[in-house]
Amino acid sequence: MELILVVLVFGLGWMLGKEALSLGTPTWYAVSDGAGQPLTAAGQWYIHVSIPIFQFLFLRWYFRLFIWFLFLWRVSRLDLRLTPSHPDRVGGLGFLSAGPIAFAPVILAQSAVLSGLIGARILFQGATLASFRYEIAAFVILELAVVLGPLCVFAPKLLALKRQGRREYGALAARYTREFHEKWIRGGAPADEPLVGSADIQSLADPGNSYEVVRGMRAAPFGRDTIIQLGVPALVPFLPLALTVLPAEEILKRLAGMLL
Repeated sequence: MELILVVLVFGLGWMLGKEALSLGTPTWYAVSDGAGQPLTAAGQWYIHVSIPIFQFLFLRWYFRLFIWFLFLWRVSRLDLRLTPSHPDRVGGLGFLSAGPIAFAPVILAQSAVLSGLIGARILFQGATLASFRYEIAAFVILELAVVLGPLCVFAPKLLALKRQGRREYGALAARYTREFHEKWIRGGAPADEPLVGSADIQSLADPGNSYEVVRGMRAAPFGRDTIIQLGVPALVPFLPLALTVLPAEEILKRLAGMLL
């Protein structure tokens, strides 16, 4: 597969890269001579060496993501022994949320490339950062969907487990509270058993806690923390572009005015 990717990127990748990077104005990698935009020496290296290498690494990572998805899909079809009352609120699959974090450097690299393309259009073509707000938002959402999407293969199993758990733990809670009511409210407790200090009072909260854990189960084995850990590397490379809207001196003055 890696050999196929090498042939693909060094055979066709430079054509796509040249088309995407064309600005129509003189830059460090291409000059304008009236008849076209011939590449400089740096541009030749950039188009024919640097971009294919980046594309190869990029596609290889996404091939690994495909393998990860295929593995999770096959695992999701097994007869898994999941527990609805597990404290991770995903039946015991919470450890899988660490998997997508491995793709954070890939997201960071792609975000840096997109930030550079947007920055070039701002510097050389007079575009504004606000005109790319939809592209930036779509990029972040798409990256999160692609990286976290493989974990969603467990959604049908987790939703079914949640429904089953609510039925079973609801029945258990109903049985326990009924017996508690009969014992302590209806007078079924032995005369020599004191109410003060009885373990029944404390244990009355345990079925409720278990039921709340089941009721709070998520449909996928990741949560807000995972989304933040992936969203930060997707957004950080765009922060320097804010300097095209406000100069660094103005930003520092406003920060100083807020702190002092």
